[in-house]
Amino acid sequence: MTDLAIPSPPERLLAEPGPDTARCLGLYAQLVAGVSVVTAQGPAGPTGMTVSALTSLSARPPLLLACLRSGSRTLEVIRAQGAFAVHLLRQEQRERAARFADPAASSAERFAGTPVRAVLGVPVFDDALAWSVCLVEDIRRYGDHHTVVGRVAAVQVGTGAPLLWHNRRFGSVAAREPAA
Repeated sequence: MTDLAIPSPPERLLAEPGPDTARCLGLYAQLVAGVSVVTAQGPAGPTGMTVSALTSLSARPPLLLACLRSGSRTLEVIRAQGAFAVHLLRQEQRERAARFADPAASSAERFAGTPVRAVLGVPVFDDALAWSVCLVEDIRRYGDHHTVVGRVAAVQVGTGAPLLWHNRRFGSVAAREPAA
């Protein structure tokens, strides 16, 4: 199968200003996403950040896609080192998600009290719902974020319920009724 060429939008559509940022952010807030922390090992130590834009991209080869804010320390370390870890957080890990999302927090503050071990040279949280270590396949800028595509090199899956992000708040999956 070959990739099909995507036609350019008509000029008249490109000339339209589109919706304002606030309206777009309102739309984005309605997306439900699992909360993840991306980490990497830099020369000065570990770094990491909370992301809500993470998805599987391919099963063969196994690829993940994460969206990281342009200019972030974590993105720069990933670009330089070529490897990163993705952690799917448990519903009990709200405080960790908030700490890794705090732009004023230093890397040392973000990692304080967090159990970490190195897997393939990358810092990994053993207590996450699931984690993977990825090798960088591609990094591209789109607007104010970069997409980072990583090939899964190591993975561990635990049990529990995921931490969710919806309408600018953390949430969790409602308890399911047992099957009849």
